[in-house]
Amino acid sequence: MDLNTVLEVRDARSGGAWQPGDAWLGGGTYLFSEPQPHLRRLIDLSRTGWEPLQITPEGGLEIAATCTIAQLSRFARNASWPARPLFEQCCRAFLASWKIWNMATFGGNLCNSLPAGPMISLAAGLDGVALLRAQTGALRRVPVADFVVGAGRNLLKPGELLRSVTLPARALACRTAFRQASLYGLGRSAALLTGTLDPVDGTFTLTVTASTVRPVQLRFATAPNAEAVREAVEYAVRPDEYFDDIHGLPAWRRHMTFRFAEEIRRELTECETTEGAGR
Repeated sequence: MDLNTVLEVRDARSGGAWQPGDAWLGGGTYLFSEPQPHLRRLIDLSRTGWEPLQITPEGGLEIAATCTIAQLSRFARNASWPARPLFEQCCRAFLASWKIWNMATFGGNLCNSLPAGPMISLAAGLDGVALLRAQTGALRRVPVADFVVGAGRNLLKPGELLRSVTLPARALACRTAFRQASLYGLGRSAALLTGTLDPVDGTFTLTVTASTVRPVQLRFATAPNAEAVREAVEYAVRPDEYFDDIHGLPAWRRHMTFRFAEEIRRELTECETTEGAGR
């Protein structure tokens, strides 16, 4: 897509004041996918030199906003964390061509803040914390589960930049479960739920995405039964928060949310209970 309203592409390293009509350019797979008549200038992040993925001193994983999906997938395949399968499952939820995988960025998926964004599902499900940088250089940190506030809406202020997301070591040590549904074989996610089980204190966490306009995260200090999970989802998600578009009606998305929540509960908590009884 030619963006014929864009008058300038500027290197992000050159600095300068943020102006109306500016946009950060990462991989560009969304920006160049449809007309952007409100844009006048693109601020290119491709030469920032940010390390795509780094292990933190505490053993967590810092993912740069400019990290591509292909880079994340390759890195995770060689990892030894119990949560490793969730990385590839979420990367594959893109159902995208290799061209998109090699251009689309982790940060771009979060900042688009679409309900079906699988990097939102991954980062929120593993308790990721986003590092945001203002034009003044001021930094703030926001849990990814709180970063997206609606379909296509997030907490970024004008000119603010998503620099990276850090996944804590404790989340990487969790057992995980994944469920995803689409109306079509190669369709956009209409419901994507993840679950984690903390090996330290047994906390069970359920994260609902894609079926809802924002991530919804539920924590249980002890293994919940089916009724507890159903009641928690019912209470946490308002009827108007189930997303409605051509990829799925709200009623169907709601049904799949409850179904997947129970499947994840059984996979993580009942298996753990059985293993514990056998020891």
